[in-house]
Amino acid sequence: MPPVRIGRRFLLLCGTATAMMPSGLAAADPAAIAPIQGLCDALITVMKAGTKTPFAQRFAMLAPAVDRALDMGAILQVSVGSMWNTLTPDQHSALLDVFRRYTINSYVNSFDNFNGQRFVVDPNTRTVGANQVVQTKIIPTSGDSHSLDYVMRQTGSDWKAIDVLAEGSISRVATQRSDFRSLVMRGGSDALLASLQKKAADLASKAS
Repeated sequence: MPPVRIGRRFLLLCGTATAMMPSGLAAADPAAIAPIQGLCDALITVMKAGTKTPFAQRFAMLAPAVDRALDMGAILQVSVGSMWNTLTPDQHSALLDVFRRYTINSYVNSFDNFNGQRFVVDPNTRTVGANQVVQTKIIPTSGDSHSLDYVMRQTGSDWKAIDVLAEGSISRVATQRSDFRSLVMRGGSDALLASLQKKAADLASKAS
């Protein structure tokens, strides 16, 4: 797989909705950058492992870094919208479990080959309201680089991403919001659960 396809493949997963957000340069908080640096390091490890390593093993290698970097609960709740409050705790738990699996599978599927690529994490951050955006670039040995930026929110002493922006402006949350809300409105949580289960299984199958 040519290195440049990593960026394009993840762009397709992020979709095409654009989030234009006012921002400014901020003094970097190392605590906001650390989980994203850890995620980038883990992605390089998984890329080097490659498809010769079983998918389940690569999933296990990457999962802790994704859990530290992303606020899965917040991302899922915003994506589902107001109907989240009509669901039961058991439905919340089932959706969060499969959404986590789908998210990690997306990363494993997209970052599955190492050809000398490297990540660069910007030591500065951008402010968006009370949040900070940690900017990263995926730089192949040849061809264009691609950016993945993480909108970080602080909860207590921890910083976690509540959105991922491909090429600096394509919001993954904004893209999946329409899909998730439509599914819940048409078929309740079961419809969203079934859709995420299928997507997660398809990604695992393609990456095996």
